[in-house]
Amino acid sequence: MKIISLVPSITETLFDFGLTTDEVVGRTKFCIHPSDLGKNVEVIGGTKNLNIEKIRSLKPDLIIANKEENEKLQVEELMKDFKVWVTDIETLEDNQDFIFDLGTLLNKENLALDFNRKIASVFTDIKLSDSKKVAYLIWKNPYMTIGSDTFINEVLEKLGFENLFKNRKRYPEVSVEELKNADVIFLSSEPFPFQQKHIDELQIELPNKEIVLVDGEAFSWFGTHLMKVADYLKELSSKY
Repeated sequence: MKIISLVPSITETLFDFGLTTDEVVGRTKFCIHPSDLGKNVEVIGGTKNLNIEKIRSLKPDLIIANKEENEKLQVEELMKDFKVWVTDIETLEDNQDFIFDLGTLLNKENLALDFNRKIASVFTDIKLSDSKKVAYLIWKNPYMTIGSDTFINEVLEKLGFENLFKNRKRYPEVSVEELKNADVIFLSSEPFPFQQKHIDELQIELPNKEIVLVDGEAFSWFGTHLMKVADYLKELSSKY
């Protein structure tokens, strides 16, 4: 089966299931894991700027997309000629179902069950001493955060944090004034590449707030990636 992945975390998951570069024939330019295999796979554009003609030339048996990551019109265009699986993952249960369904498709059900057990175990031993209100920022100019209907929110809550903006949806803009209500502010490494200089800038306006850089992949990459960041998430949570 020739598969094209339109999402970085899906590409990683396919390779974790043991697929080869003869089977994963296309990926986006953001599909960076695993680097040793991904570099040998054709790049078919970005998640929101697909090269439709190049995808057609690869003649895939299946294209795996994501409702949030990919543009609807481009996915619908591909559906005219190919079988497209559009994933929609907001919760850990959604992620569990995705991994199980993918394992069934690939005739690797036992491996899928093992992956799901490992992911579930990431959250079993994490106990915060006190729930902290977190403002999780994904963008700058304007500042944007995450609402309750996102995968990032799900991971935050499973770790024991409280999303300051849980009463909002998707990825709303927020003001510096609103951030004053947070116990701690997380600046994600993606999609905006927050760095120490951005902490320093925000700290001037919020001198008494704890502001921390966090690994965006650990919070936003669904699929098998979560089982690889268990130590990171547990260490982060242990500080609170």
